[in-house]
Amino acid sequence: MPKVPPPDGLVWAETVAGGGYTHKALARGTELRLADPTGDACAHVLLFVAGRPWERLNAADTVKVQWQAYLGAGHLLLSDQGRVLASLVADTSGRHDTLCGTSTAARNTARYGDGSPHGPSPAGRELFTLAAAKHGLEPRDLPPSLSFFQGVRVEPDGSLEFIGSAGPGTSVTLRAEQPLTVLVANVPHPLDPRPAYTCGPLEVTARRAAPTAPGDPLWDATPEGRRAFENTAEHLTARGIV
Repeated sequence: MPKVPPPDGLVWAETVAGGGYTHKALARGTELRLADPTGDACAHVLLFVAGRPWERLNAADTVKVQWQAYLGAGHLLLSDQGRVLASLVADTSGRHDTLCGTSTAARNTARYGDGSPHGPSPAGRELFTLAAAKHGLEPRDLPPSLSFFQGVRVEPDGSLEFIGSAGPGTSVTLRAEQPLTVLVANVPHPLDPRPAYTCGPLEVTARRAAPTAPGDPLWDATPEGRRAFENTAEHLTARGIV
């Protein structure tokens, strides 16, 4: 349940139950913290530029531009326009996934007996559809998502290995580098081998902060990242946001 109003110093505070979802429009510079108190959360995340939803998270570009499939502190979440949507500024989990996306109604029905959004084992895609509708978005607007707290690794033969969570009490913090619409579905990872629908609560908090600026070590951490930040700054300046 969301805390309304949020505690002092926060702009968003909510606990999302397993099988639940949430969404929020966040200002540029906001720091969004996702926490896994039990070790069983799996936060599937989609990002859209607020007011310009055709610019959205691109999981493939996030991986290939940075030459890295495994997210961690210092990595950037990129759009298909070569711009930074959010930066990952802190991470105590290290167990995330950029490759598999979220679950679907058909898969959850085959595995758990139901994948509908209001059933006992809702699928991530169905929950994203509900969250998106609250921001005027349709199913066709939903790209592949990233997920946090349940890890996947690629084996030498190209197969995917599910490595699960790092245990209870971990968190990640994302910094919004543009005004964002954030959608979150907290559902089991598609590769989770446990036969039961298992997903723990997800704690979500956000606070006002400042976006990454020139001179910040993250800005110049890699040539690819610097170009993405420069693309973002040029775009925002032209729109009168910077």
